[in-house]
Amino acid sequence: MTDSPCFKRIMLKLSGEALMGDKGFGIEEPIVAQIADEIRKVHDLGVEVSIVVGGGNIIRGLAASHRGLDRVTGDYMGMLATVINALALQDALEKRGVTTRVQTAIDIREVAEPFIRRRAMRHLEKARIVIFAAGTGNPFFTTDSAAALRANEIQAEVLLKATSVDGVYTSDPATDPDAKLLECLTYQEVLERNLRVMDATAISLCRDNAVPIVVFKLLEPGNVRRVVCGEKVGSWIGDTDRPRA
Repeated sequence: MTDSPCFKRIMLKLSGEALMGDKGFGIEEPIVAQIADEIRKVHDLGVEVSIVVGGGNIIRGLAASHRGLDRVTGDYMGMLATVINALALQDALEKRGVTTRVQTAIDIREVAEPFIRRRAMRHLEKARIVIFAAGTGNPFFTTDSAAALRANEIQAEVLLKATSVDGVYTSDPATDPDAKLLECLTYQEVLERNLRVMDATAISLCRDNAVPIVVFKLLEPGNVRRVVCGEKVGSWIGDTDRPRA
């Protein structure tokens, strides 16, 4: 495995579900520890790492609204769930000697900094990992959109979308045995084929600002590092070629 990163500054999008392992709800500490180990290995290469984490292991606003909860209330509850996850990840990273800052889109100064773009970029320049929580701070926006927004704001070179599968498929590989992995796609192809790897807002934000997206399997040991070092892992979404190791 090469030790030469292709990117200086990255945005890593983690789903809340990634933190719960097989529990079905909440936070599975060994899984958080495993993810923190993978992130630390990338940070040790000198890469500036920013992270957006979801809250689906605790609550999803849209799903809650389908059960009768007011949508806006549910979305704000989801934002608070992402803060819980961000603090758990921060704790795991700092136990591994990695200085970390959590910034939130809603004001919770007792536990995290408010999101300030220039401060976030300064943290990254000082080799601190920055975890962005509470989505965009607005209801009706997903954490995928938040990841795309923050990636553009901090001038990340790539958005890494970590998932439970090893890339973008023509259909759901869990239900369709004939599903095929799509190794390279343009933003427009993702939108036109309605592949749903991220919501349309996130894809469009990345397209408009030429931020490539890599979709890959998170819990495959070493995968985050492989992606950052330019190995052919997962699916590349962009209008430029994938950088080579």
